[in-house]
Amino acid sequence: MSNDAAASPPPLDDLLASARVVVLPLATPFRGIDVREAVLFQGPEGWTEFSPFVEYGDDEASTWLAAAIDFGWMPQPAPLRNEVPVNATVPAVAAASVPELLARFDGCRTAKVKVAEPGQRLTDDIARVAAVREALGVEGRIRVDANGTWNVDEAERALHAFAEYDLEYAEQPCETVEELAELRRRVKYMGIPIAADESVRKAADPTAVARAGAADLLVIKAQPLGGVRRALAIVAEAGLPAVVSSALDTSVGLSMGLALAAALPALDYDCGLGTASLFTADVASPALAPRGGVLPVGRVAPDPSRLDELTASMDRQEWWRARIARCHALLGG
Repeated sequence: MSNDAAASPPPLDDLLASARVVVLPLATPFRGIDVREAVLFQGPEGWTEFSPFVEYGDDEASTWLAAAIDFGWMPQPAPLRNEVPVNATVPAVAAASVPELLARFDGCRTAKVKVAEPGQRLTDDIARVAAVREALGVEGRIRVDANGTWNVDEAERALHAFAEYDLEYAEQPCETVEELAELRRRVKYMGIPIAADESVRKAADPTAVARAGAADLLVIKAQPLGGVRRALAIVAEAGLPAVVSSALDTSVGLSMGLALAAALPALDYDCGLGTASLFTADVASPALAPRGGVLPVGRVAPDPSRLDELTASMDRQEWWRARIARCHALLGG
């Protein structure tokens, strides 16, 4: 959280007074879920979002609350650009479903493909990547994301298998910094950059992966890193190129990611902020979905009627309100 907001977080009652707990349905299961829960708050600076995944503990989730408070209660860095190019996101679907899924991402010429899904095989991943390459053509860019699932040998074998599809980079192929460094050394001759995601947002020291020479670029997310300014500071300290990605946010949360992407000194890669296209309903009307492969930078306010339609059940509202109270206490509130 920014220093000002951390020194004096808003009272818990202020947060809960405007809190709206929503449930967004997904068009295709993602990360093993078919709905996404989130809490929206309205602060002095505008609407903001708190949406750590339900399995995360309070210590980790409190960083997400810090980001929500910072975005809703503090002025943000001045944008350096008015729009941000974004990629399509392809969950671990069957290859035959790829064209229909990509059609949801208007004008996107880059695709991030989820691989190493539990219960699937490398042959499934190869078929999915091949289908994306066929759909995008030779000029499209493909990146794969294994969420740290492979060991070094498995990752090396998979990247060899993907080589003919001309990968832009491989995101978090292995879990640990040491494994990433070893894999990077092994595949350097192949010219496939290694990107770190979990090794940044889930690490006690998010710049350790850069110091270890274990990554060529960072994948950063505003909420898990505590907000836009803290994420910018991490990128500056790491000294590596960065891609801004979403955490399967609503359009309100995506606007926080766009504020981060807009404030980066350099933006060399399409960002993973087009994920509103994975939902069948969103809190904004229209949803903050790609048009011509880009998203506009700016705050998003939810549509009141959509908030009502997507409101969570009473028991889920109580669950989230209790979680907010615990995380708020951890922030010193």
